Amino acid sequence: MLKTTKPHYSAILPRGVWVLGFVSLLMDTSSELIHSLLPMFMVTTLGATVLEVGLIEGLAESTALIIKVFSGVLSDFLGRRKGLAVFGYGLSAFTKPLFALAPTLGVVFAARMLDRVGKGVRGAPRDAMVADFTPPEVRGAAFGLRQALDAVGATLGPLLAVGLMLLLADHFRTAFWIAVIPGVACVALLAFGLKEPESMSRKQRTNPIRRENLRRLTRTYWWVVAIGAIITLARFSEAFLILRAQQTGIAMALVPLVMVAMNLAFSLSAFPFGKLADHVSRRALLVIGLAVLAAADVLLAVAPAWWAIFLGMLLWGLHLGLTQGLLAAMVANAAPDDLRGTAFGFFNLVCGIATLFASVIAGLLWDHYGPAATFSAAAGFCILAVAALMARRQVLSRP
Repeated sequence: MLKTTKPHYSAILPRGVWVLGFVSLLMDTSSELIHSLLPMFMVTTLGATVLEVGLIEGLAESTALIIKVFSGVLSDFLGRRKGLAVFGYGLSAFTKPLFALAPTLGVVFAARMLDRVGKGVRGAPRDAMVADFTPPEVRGAAFGLRQALDAVGATLGPLLAVGLMLLLADHFRTAFWIAVIPGVACVALLAFGLKEPESMSRKQRTNPIRRENLRRLTRTYWWVVAIGAIITLARFSEAFLILRAQQTGIAMALVPLVMVAMNLAFSLSAFPFGKLADHVSRRALLVIGLAVLAAADVLLAVAPAWWAIFLGMLLWGLHLGLTQGLLAAMVANAAPDDLRGTAFGFFNLVCGIATLFASVIAGLLWDHYGPAATFSAAAGFCILAVAALMARRQVLSRP
């Protein structure tokens, strides 16, 4: 049962949270326009195998998460976060034309890695800024809002991909060029539309990774990191979702619609569940989110037709709405104010390693045993994550 605490959601979310949310919306529109088409582009145009797709996606996504540890530490040390965020978003925007120009799988790999390096540089400072802008009692709502706007962009990107593929007769490269526009707009909004909280620059600067500072990251924080890593093992690269949809016979131009379904569920659920996380048991919400992910995995493992794929995608997106903002708020609340960037960095470092393992395992299972084995293994990791949550019941139950 969800046990609620006395509601205290009274503060208006700061302007900075909204700006960071719309920055995420624009970049995700740009990125997901490309990413919703990229697995098919690699397989059909460049001749990649599913294992190669898994390796590229796993290395790219894990690189992004691993680099966050360094950018997070640096933002704490400098007492400034915005500059790192602008550089990260700018690097990602710079890579978009490379996808359109790529003649080989190697160029796609290089572009994907640079894009994710940009994501890694911006991620921890941006998340730390969301926490810097907001008091603890509304952090679930703040992270939920940012995740919701991020997911709106992730919905618009595949929708644009579908429209462009129909309009351009499946011409991948032209669609990739159009993705440059929202990427540039994103960098401009962040550079000129956001003022960083002054409280960060006034704090005394020390080396965040000195032993005495790292000791201030509590056991509760490290347990949140462990739970996040296990959940990441259950949720491999979204490239496998796209390939699974294509396998059921959906027309190539319409395959991105499955990502629309997932991100629509994510965008509609992230803010309400983030707000709810400020008042109810965190452990209960995470268990519910994992149960929803396991149901999605089972559906995608046995999906007989397109409708089952879409239902599985909706459940996958609902799982993201239940868990992503909640995990970010848990990290922020478990870390000292002056170590938030570092805390998000280490959280994403561990999750990045888990992402690489998850995508490689998924690719191997797919190539040798088929997609059913891939999604069944993910459901097994969901069960493992639930067991870990139950073992740490008392700490993770407090909002």
